[in-house]
Order: sequence, then structure tokens, then C-alpha cells
Amino acid sequence: MRGPSGFRHRSPAQVYSPCFLGTVCLPEQYSEYPSGEATAMKTYVKLMLAAFAAVFSASTAQAAPGAVRCGKLIDARAGRVLSDQVVVFDATGIISSVAADSSTTLPEGITAVDLSHATCLAGLIDVHTHLTSDPENLGYKGLGVSVPRTTVTGVKNARLTLLAGFTTVRNVGADGFSDVAVRDGINAGEIDGPRMLVSGPALGITGGHCDDTLLAYEYHHTSEGVADGPWAVREKVRQVIKYGADLIKICASGGVLSKGDLPGAPQYTLEEMQAIAAEAHKLGRKVAAHAHGTESIKDAIRAGIDSIEHSSLIDDEGIALAKQHGTFLVFDIYNDDYILSMGENVGMLPESIEKEKALGRLQRENFRKAFQAGAKMAFGTDAGVYPHGANAKQFAKMVEWGMQPMDAIRAATANAAELLGWAAKVGEISKGHFADLIAVDGNPLSDVKTLENVQFVMKGGMIVKNGVK
Repeated sequence: MRGPSGFRHRSPAQVYSPCFLGTVCLPEQYSEYPSGEATAMKTYVKLMLAAFAAVFSASTAQAAPGAVRCGKLIDARAGRVLSDQVVVFDATGIISSVAADSSTTLPEGITAVDLSHATCLAGLIDVHTHLTSDPENLGYKGLGVSVPRTTVTGVKNARLTLLAGFTTVRNVGADGFSDVAVRDGINAGEIDGPRMLVSGPALGITGGHCDDTLLAYEYHHTSEGVADGPWAVREKVRQVIKYGADLIKICASGGVLSKGDLPGAPQYTLEEMQAIAAEAHKLGRKVAAHAHGTESIKDAIRAGIDSIEHSSLIDDEGIALAKQHGTFLVFDIYNDDYILSMGENVGMLPESIEKEKALGRLQRENFRKAFQAGAKMAFGTDAGVYPHGANAKQFAKMVEWGMQPMDAIRAATANAAELLGWAAKVGEISKGHFADLIAVDGNPLSDVKTLENVQFVMKGGMIVKNGVK
């Protein structure tokens, strides 16, 4: 780490199972109460379940449609805009056709959702999030937040992120595999959120950016992702995969929001990163490296790491290496604004704010250099350093620092999908892909800030949000 409204439309049977409240299942577990109290407790819980049903029934009654009519459709991969398109998808939420309205005959019984006055594009992708974190808990206050509590935070932030139009995210670093729990809850249809690839605990050296250094010596605290040496890091890769990680996140250099280190200072060695990359790739996982420092960035690329997160102090040689190796660069160039304006108010460490002051503009200048040089770039924001749901604020910064709006959208769709290894599933509106689709009023190619106010969100053919006029 650098460091509305709308529910998924599920049937009442899916939402109101007898165990909707977790471990509260009727009626056997009240047998220890005296008969009168047991009866009263059963009645109370039944009334509570009925209340939940009344609250949620209006949101869950509508079934998913089978088609969407788009006035404009942005095809970011091809860099073009199509007019009057109809997107048809099957009962599994997979797109079956995309074609001009005039040449499309809808299947019997299907009425298209009318977005003819809106602009549609593929669901957005953020490849660098921390859903189980909030900015208010990044300083010493975070020491009082338990892993179970961060999982609850993740449930909240998953929904905020989805409603903001981000239908897929990569979560890179979470204590206690809390992100695994959130991902699994989403996949099971129990909570609302984007598709997730998760890393679990980030790997790092003893005392490094990924090792909590806020506690005094007598606590003898070491973060769960700490591993030193080539064989120890291989073991740690195997361990996090055992417990559910889809990818590996490592800390190659120091960071901004950690205590006692410098962003540019190398941490993991080339040999350690080579071992991590080899072990992860052997087990079918990609690796994301937190790397602000110039040498750490280049070592990570040489080691075979798949993406460089932050990339703040990358130099010309590093950019050339990234191009040579096909390594993705991920620049989180929005959150500098939040750290400098709000960091002190939310309890970030004074030294972290000073580090950001020295780093932020350099990162943005290097973002422009990397883009102009033709490096592969994906959209990643470090959500959790700033409040979740504001992910799209980064688009304006990407345009300010050299991209055209189409480039920025491509970074958050087709490019991001390629980095995730999901290019055949997400990142574009085309046959065979998930029906992950968003819509906005206006034209984001003329005003990219339009993406900060997404009006319509569909994930896998299910309407999550519909505020299009």
C-alpha cells in the first residue's frame, strides 16, 4: 500500500435462507432456554427475518434482463465509438452478441434495458486496491482494528466499489486473508461486490514496508507475510496460495505509509524476487511488486515480476526494461492529492506525509515519461489510501499527465484485463465476455470526469445500479 443505491437482484429464496443471519438458524439452537423464553426468542428472530425480507424485497424483485440498448458504446481496445448498439447476453451472464440496433432481433420475451441516451463501456477494472482497509485506519489507530473487523470493512467497500462502476478489482495485500473471505462471499452470491483477484498477506522483509513497524520492540511483532531468503520466500508463496491467494504481492522497496523506511530504499534482493517469481509462476500465479525505488523497480523486472506497483522513481532504463520484458507499470497518481490534503486529518503519520511531498510530483512526471515511451500500463489506484468508491478520480489525473481519455479508459479495461490474465472474460463488451457493463450520461471522451458519476452498473447480466435518466 502506498502505501446510491442498488443491490444485486437475487431471488427471495437466495436472500432469505433460514441461516441469513450467519449462525442464527431456527429453531434448534434455542433448546437451552426455558420453554417460554425459547418461544419468545424464536418469535423475535422470526420477526427480525421478516423485517429483513420487507426491507430487501423491493430491491431484489426485478430479474436480470437479457439485452441492453446503448446510444454510444466505447470500444477501448479498438479505440473507437459505436452508435446504436444492442448487447445481448444469455442466462449465465455471458454476452452472446453485440450488433447494431437496426440489425438485431431480440430473443422472444426479452426487452432491452434502454440506455439509448447514455454512453456504455465495459465495467471498469482497478488492479491495485485494498478493500479491507480504510484511510482512517492507516496510522496508529489501525493497531486497534482486528482482522475480523477488516473483513466487515471489506464487505462495505466491495459494494461501494461496485456501485462506482468497477466490476473487477485486484486486491493486493490484506491481513489474515480477509480479502479471501470477501472474494469468496462475493463469488457465493452472499454479498455484493466486484469480481476479485486477491493476494492475502503481502510478502516482505523483516522490518520492511510489509512488516508492521508501529509496535515497540517488546511486542516482538512480525507481520504474517514476512520471509527472508530465497527458500523462505518460496515457502511463503506456497503458504499464501494454500490459503486462497490468486496472486502474490511483494514489497520490493520501502514505502510512504510505513514507519522508519524510505520509499527509494531496496528491500527484497534480486535473488529473493527471482525465487518468488519462479515459485509463483510454477504454481500458476502472477506477482505484483510494490516498488517505488529505481533499483528495486529494475531488479523486480529482471526477476520476472509481472507488474510494478507505484513505479514512482522509475528511470529511462527501467522504462526500457519494462518494455523489453512486457512488464506492466501501475501508477497510483490520484492519491497524492488525498494524502496531502487529508492525511493529517485522518491520522496518517507526519513522516508519511513528508515522504509523499517528496515523491508525488516525481511519480506523475515519470508516469508521463512511461506512457510517452510506450510502456504497458494498467489502471491501479491504491484504493484504501483514499476512500473507496472514488477510484474514478484517477482518470482526470491520467489525462492531466499525458493520456487521452481513450488511453485512460483502455488502461482500466482491456489493459487491466490483460494484466489479470482475464482478457477473455472482462475488459471489453464483446461476445464470450461477461456482461459487465456500465453507462454514464454524457461523453467521457470529451470529459473524462464523467466516469466519476456512473449511472448504470451491470455485473454478469445482473443490474446493480440503474440511475440513467
